[in-house]
Amino acid sequence: MLSVREQMAILRRGTVEILSEEELERKLARSLQTGKPLRVKAGFDPTAPDLHLGHTVLLHKMRQFQTLGHHVLFLIGDFTGLIGDPTGKSETRKPLTPDQIAANAETYRHQVFKVLDPQQTEVVFNSRWMNQITSAQMIQLASRMTVARMLEREDFSKRYKEGRPIAIHEFLYPLVQGYDSVALKADVELGGTDQTFNLLVGRELQREYGQEPQCVLTLPILEGLDGVQKMSKSLGNYIGILEPPREIFGKIMSISDTMMWRYMELLSEKPLTEIAALKAAVEGGEAHPMETKKALAAEMVARFHGEAAAPLAREEFEAIFRQGAIPEDAPEFTFEAAAGLGLAAALAMTGLAKSNSEGMRLVTQGGVMVDHQRATDPRMTLAPGGRYLLQAGKRKFAYVTLP
Repeated sequence: MLSVREQMAILRRGTVEILSEEELERKLARSLQTGKPLRVKAGFDPTAPDLHLGHTVLLHKMRQFQTLGHHVLFLIGDFTGLIGDPTGKSETRKPLTPDQIAANAETYRHQVFKVLDPQQTEVVFNSRWMNQITSAQMIQLASRMTVARMLEREDFSKRYKEGRPIAIHEFLYPLVQGYDSVALKADVELGGTDQTFNLLVGRELQREYGQEPQCVLTLPILEGLDGVQKMSKSLGNYIGILEPPREIFGKIMSISDTMMWRYMELLSEKPLTEIAALKAAVEGGEAHPMETKKALAAEMVARFHGEAAAPLAREEFEAIFRQGAIPEDAPEFTFEAAAGLGLAAALAMTGLAKSNSEGMRLVTQGGVMVDHQRATDPRMTLAPGGRYLLQAGKRKFAYVTLP
């Protein structure tokens, strides 16, 4: 096992803050002396069925702990999902239904092992202990925190000052997340910078329950494809880890050259010294940013789909973008439409757009091609008796046949 100094050097990479470094060094030293691995916790609420690269920033740090010999607790917040995480919300968030949570949690269970080592990962659900807590015990837990302390949270404070509603159940979320650390006897908890308050509640509650407080590692929030807002499926700026290799590769290639370095630092396994040398080479004109970005895209495809998928995804990307080739697996659709089919509707029906209105917007913005010709009329109709090649953006293709 590596020394404390060597472990700290690895764990500092990409970390915004460690609370506190001295405590973590003591825990690591004790682990080396006793041979007992640290219990490293990170919680994920199953709010959507798919994990994206933003989630893997945290997962990658967990994997580093595993590589260093520590025990990872991948916590699925099926109970906290019933409350709804109020973090960063300007209004009360609608909780998920138990069925939605169960379905999403099952997909999480399988997806995490694209990054984590299953032999060193314990998957736990916080309903296991929270469903056993009585009403009296929940009241006792609530007594450990004051309203004034809760209002120190930026989102709660802002909503309170603006007269926006704050439901009582929202105060329970950080309490339950903190109690999870008590139930799991966590030595370390990881979370995004937007979770700092909740992570610190865990430290406080562990002290209240007579445990040594956990160390907290906060990690940056990865921006999405737009380079501005955090990566989110609801914002449509995400890269899902289960997306086809072609999509992952193409989406990575769509990020800006500036954002490429942030993705590389937070997602790549390349040493920071190598990344710094690459950046210097690009800035000095000795290397092309596109080739560097292709290497990052290939690394991401290989991580989630295997080494063999990376060169194939690169070849397909280059064929489509350099030569105008059409993917071999472009889907085929046949629709009965005696009077013809509106282009916007066809885009929606083939999945190239989320709705008719989005299809019309894509056409208006010049992002749609029909048989290699740019469509300009959002109300264009595809005539019956023909087969059409539709293209939305640079990567989405579909054939539509109207008998």
